[in-house]
Amino acid sequence: MDALVPLIVALTGLPALAVAAWYARGATAHYARGIALRWALVALVLFLGAAGLYWAGGEPTRTTAVVVAMVVAANALAVSLVLHLRRGDRDAGR
Repeated sequence: MDALVPLIVALTGLPALAVAAWYARGATAHYARGIALRWALVALVLFLGAAGLYWAGGEPTRTTAVVVAMVVAANALAVSLVLHLRRGDRDAGR
């Protein structure tokens, strides 16, 4: 039962990995690679977060530390993705 939550978190990383693979084959090389990289990093954060939750084993202090680290990393990558998308819109107008 202790492995159920980490398994669910790891499974949520699979769609992010699929999106990364989808964008990696994009036509615009630099723009698509940047998006694919960020999605792959989101998947990596989720996989590492799942491993961290499994390591925490339900201990409240460890679990809180892993969840906070995962939320901070995922949100930082989300901001990075939004900034990359905005920069791509600006570069497309040139």
